[in-house]
Amino acid sequence: MTLTSSLIKERSLLGLKDLSRSEIESLINRAAYWEASTDKVTPILKDRFVANMFFENSTRTRFSFEMAEKRLGAEVLNFAAAASSVEKGESIYDTVRTLESMGIDAGVIRLKPIGVLAELAEKVGVPLVNAGDGNNEHPTQALLDLYTMKKEFGSLNGLRVSIIGDIKHSRVARSNLWALRKFGAIVKLCAPEVMKAPELESDAPYVTMEEALKADVVMMLRVQLERHATGMLKSAEQYRLQYGLTEERAAGLASHTIIMHPAPVNRNVEIDDAVVESPKSRIFPQMTNGVPIRMAVMERAMRL
Repeated sequence: MTLTSSLIKERSLLGLKDLSRSEIESLINRAAYWEASTDKVTPILKDRFVANMFFENSTRTRFSFEMAEKRLGAEVLNFAAAASSVEKGESIYDTVRTLESMGIDAGVIRLKPIGVLAELAEKVGVPLVNAGDGNNEHPTQALLDLYTMKKEFGSLNGLRVSIIGDIKHSRVARSNLWALRKFGAIVKLCAPEVMKAPELESDAPYVTMEEALKADVVMMLRVQLERHATGMLKSAEQYRLQYGLTEERAAGLASHTIIMHPAPVNRNVEIDDAVVESPKSRIFPQMTNGVPIRMAVMERAMRL
């Protein structure tokens, strides 16, 4: 499949900040089509090759992409940096160009450095899909989050969404914030002072935990426990007491409020164990919704 550079850009998904509302709606609507399909495999991407290139560890996202790709009949190559030539010093660019040279039709990429993905997209001749780049964006996670909210509430316009936790390091928070604003949702942020991203304050205000819980959707973010050593937090228990969704706080939520989390979850830190699988929780449905969303994204990337 030979694509022009403009078509490659159209089929790539690097982020939601610059993606139009209509394009996001199209992906969400297509996801609904795939969710409704009773066929386990619909081989519309038969004879297409996709490489899942994860330069940063992942379990849920990689398996979700792989399930989506295989349900569409694509041939899947899984690449893990820990067992690759990247360990020997090969650059990310050289690795991607190598796989492109071997004939892949699209690449799904997760990496730590910010800005590298945009540079790669300018230099390679296949569509690229962002599976998470640094603390920049995680577009498919936000798409599945919006899809989950839309299924629950019907419309995103006027929906009150609070994003709580480590905003500073969260690509999930950024993609959700930028996408939700396009649909008229009212987004508020809540974080400890050391976890705030001041540059986002012009898009959404920071509020207290008490105020953040007065929402239709309470989206908790993973506490990055590996950062404790830097003095960012004194203890996981202190975080739970101040910013965790405890059973007591969850009991005070409005009857219609739903709880979301991108996972993996630190149980009894950002969310109490009993709350993770409570009737208000949509954490596992979010994971379910990730497959049809990624089917829509991969179809957009590779279908003729």
